Amino acid sequence: MNELIFRAKDRYRPSWSHLVAILVVFGAQGALAAVKLGPTGGAWLIGGTIALMAPLGVIAFRSWSSVGPAGITICWGLGRGRTYPWHEVRWIDVREVESQAGDSRAARMFLTTGRRRALPGLQHSDMYPDPDFDVDFRRVVNWWELSTDASLRVPPEKGLRDRITPTVFAVLATILIAVVAGVVVVLMH
Repeated sequence: MNELIFRAKDRYRPSWSHLVAILVVFGAQGALAAVKLGPTGGAWLIGGTIALMAPLGVIAFRSWSSVGPAGITICWGLGRGRTYPWHEVRWIDVREVESQAGDSRAARMFLTTGRRRALPGLQHSDMYPDPDFDVDFRRVVNWWELSTDASLRVPPEKGLRDRITPTVFAVLATILIAVVAGVVVVLMH
């Protein structure tokens, strides 16, 4: 079988609609900042935003994963990445997240240490659809099944983070923040 490579730069192509949305956000931010902070403060705010966001965009654009005889190599945009040998890969599945912004799916692997890792570049979402996601995921699973013994392929137990959806987490975090804020207000009086 051929080595598989999934690169984010092949998937995350900015579209005109994304560019327009970014320009609208920067325009609104600049207008509000210019009114409240003056032209110099607005320029500093926009420059700071760009200085923070540009490196994150470059790192996301440079991320990749590969699957081959040595195992699965993951690189999150910095350095050469890390290879996880097949004997360390206990399970491979797809994490599905449904939200108001759209649905997304990402391939992930579970290691013998209990840790989990997403495979950058092997993802599907409404914003960045990948029509070959299911086929590519199946190819990764084929590599894994051919490279490991069936007795080593054990599905992980459901952990707390598998049971709590992002919506439930947001509700619990909101309640916790409200309680802490209430306690602080009571203690200050």
